[in-house]
Amino acid sequence: MKKYVSLLKRTKLFSDLGDDDILSMLNCLNAAVRHYNKGEYVFRQGEYIHDLMILASGRLHIQKEDYWGNLNILNEIRSGEIFGEAYIVPDSGTLMNDVIAAEASTVLFFNVERILTVCPSACPFHTRLLKNMFYTISDKNKSLVQKLSYMSERSTREKLLSYLSDEAKRQNSSSFSISFDRQQLADFLSVDRSAMSNELCKLRDEGMLDFHKNKFTLYEKIR
Repeated sequence: MKKYVSLLKRTKLFSDLGDDDILSMLNCLNAAVRHYNKGEYVFRQGEYIHDLMILASGRLHIQKEDYWGNLNILNEIRSGEIFGEAYIVPDSGTLMNDVIAAEASTVLFFNVERILTVCPSACPFHTRLLKNMFYTISDKNKSLVQKLSYMSERSTREKLLSYLSDEAKRQNSSSFSISFDRQQLADFLSVDRSAMSNELCKLRDEGMLDFHKNKFTLYEKIR
């Protein structure tokens, strides 16, 4: 686990904690590491979650498939992000969605009970960890609100522009790459892929943006 300390220091959950502090807490929290191949399920709908997870590397998709096979990508987990926080409350029920590796991924598992309960040795850094977890969950809620803002847009065009605008702001550049392919982007925005592709072409023809595969450039003025 020692090789993951530098990564954990960059996460909000372990922010303001030193290397030795984190190593000490990893033992306290029964930390474990698991590796997943692309397309492999980390969790399936209906399972119980007993851990809080941090993605150490790769990408995960939180997704749901209906009875007819229609897929909806609810969220994407990037390296350094936590997930499973919605199920840390006792009696929170089973997982409502699938968690699948969008690429080869490494996940760190932490015992929730050990996080929520002060350890017998009265670890002096436990209070800091609990405070960090509160801040981390707050950030995750903001991400969910952001996703809801895309869903609230009425048209495919408006959903696309809202999402691409936020990505440009997040990456602080008018030219940027997204992690989704075309089908995944359509699933994430809950739109038809063909209709979305047609709308992208219209936006390009109108001079509002340009794109090649998963790379986009937004223009401030219509070209």
